[in-house]
Amino acid sequence: MLRPQDNATRERKCLNGLWAFRLDPEGAGRAAGWWRGALAGAREMPVPASYNDIVPDPAVRDHVGDAWYQTTVRVPRGWAGERIVLRFDSATHRAVVWVDDALVAEHEGGYTPFEADVTDHVRPGGAARITVVVNNELTWASVPPGHITETPAGRTQNYFHDFFNYAGLHRSVWLHTMPTTHITGISVDTGLDGDTGTVRYAIDQAGTASVQVVLRDAQGTEVASADGATGLLTVPGVHPWAPGDGYLYELEARLLDESAGLVDSYLQPVGVRTVEVRGTRFLINGEPFHFRGFGKHEDAIVRGKGHDDALMVHDFELMEWTGANSFRTSHYPYAEEVLDYADRHGIVVIDETAAVGMNLKVLVTYGLTGIPSTYTEDTIGSATRRTHLQAVRELVLRDRNHPSVVLWCIANEPESGSQAARDYFAPLFAEARKLDPTRPVGFVNMIQDGPDTCALTGLADVVMLNRYYGWYKDTGDLAQAEPGLEAELRAWADRHGKPIIVTEYGADAVAGLHTVVDTPWSEDYQARLLEMYHRVFDRIDAVVGEHVWNFADFATRPAIVRVDGNKKGVFTRDRRPKTAAFTLRRRWHRDKSR
Repeated sequence: MLRPQDNATRERKCLNGLWAFRLDPEGAGRAAGWWRGALAGAREMPVPASYNDIVPDPAVRDHVGDAWYQTTVRVPRGWAGERIVLRFDSATHRAVVWVDDALVAEHEGGYTPFEADVTDHVRPGGAARITVVVNNELTWASVPPGHITETPAGRTQNYFHDFFNYAGLHRSVWLHTMPTTHITGISVDTGLDGDTGTVRYAIDQAGTASVQVVLRDAQGTEVASADGATGLLTVPGVHPWAPGDGYLYELEARLLDESAGLVDSYLQPVGVRTVEVRGTRFLINGEPFHFRGFGKHEDAIVRGKGHDDALMVHDFELMEWTGANSFRTSHYPYAEEVLDYADRHGIVVIDETAAVGMNLKVLVTYGLTGIPSTYTEDTIGSATRRTHLQAVRELVLRDRNHPSVVLWCIANEPESGSQAARDYFAPLFAEARKLDPTRPVGFVNMIQDGPDTCALTGLADVVMLNRYYGWYKDTGDLAQAEPGLEAELRAWADRHGKPIIVTEYGADAVAGLHTVVDTPWSEDYQARLLEMYHRVFDRIDAVVGEHVWNFADFATRPAIVRVDGNKKGVFTRDRRPKTAAFTLRRRWHRDKSR
């Protein structure tokens, strides 16, 4: 699925703005056919944005069920004779779409795009009514999972991940065109042989036309070309894409007809680079790479998970200020604009599915009893795996051409200490490798399943660990936490011989709280905890990455351990630095100069 593009043969129209919006807690709208006319009783709602925090009303914030959006669009009259497509960059967590009275699309999964051919349902020069019902319910079969409890006060959504279940149309909506004979897909795999780069390409099309491919450098100079739907381009004197150097070539794919000439074209940015795991090293372009950066969230005041270019650029600027070179898309695929930016600026990305909260063992830590097994047909079972497999497919197919993406992450903190876990996850690892054999694949391990008991590490190319010594374990006692952390990391290195990325470490800190002695929740304790981790990392060669949890404070469900959200950010939710941000800046800028 190619993204909408304005070029010589294609046009696009962005449908962002204020849409009519109505909650449907009783689920009446589908049976009543709300899409068949103007949405009665609607208020205005911005797209893109989460709807939860826009209106100061608990019924909106905590809504469970359907939410309806509607807008009317004028189709450009110049689009006559073209294939017209309606695309949603995301709808959390699932959606059904109508154009006027016609059902045109259904999609499961809240963070990847979907589209529908609406050529037969719209008239160039005319108006079309677009209605979408977005459902935010999490079930045992969804990714992420959850379940709903019926109470006298209404339905309550229960879920097992530690961030707020924002919902709505979080990313852009498009109407776009392409010729009837058109390019449907482009894939590129790149390589390096000394100073010569290679770009292996494959072009898929609907219809029949000859294929021509041209590769240009950043100045627009043609450096290679070929005919045919598949082929290999060589680039002598290549300028590789590298961390900190987001150099991009541009591949233009053309469909040509002997009589009509140019039928369709598409422009695909290409970063020429290699990724490899060798022993305990993670190599980019054959050079050892050390991940410095963050776990993040798409999360901001008012807009929730709604994509915002201004906030995106500000976050990247703050990451550069700290000296970060990478981040993880925790815990779901981010907007494609984020990966585009990372491509252009040489920022390295660990790309993750929305599979978070697949660990019912963790509920025991909250004092709950009678917890069912994680992997059963009544909990995380075959229905979940079908959804999860599709999530892996959509992630890899959407993002495989991004040079910034160097590692696929199948899940965050699943229960991983049983044969049932291995049986569940083995097909997911296999699918990721089948779709993209050029990148390593991993998952993020939780402390309950260590180096001797984890059943999934053998499936992974790297070891990714979330560890909270000094916070959830040895709380407030950094002297005790330091040797415990070091002993565990050495055990992982000795037993598995793979690169280790510590994908989460940190502590909550209330902005403005300062103490002389080590006191949890203070800015000073957060900074000293990070310094302790860094001492340990520097003593263990197998540790090739450090991603602090979290870049910025973020919203969660209300809980006694969460005061106005999760406070592990080194920046506040409105992006003010805590003491820890300066701690990281000193370390990471020093590391850059080595």
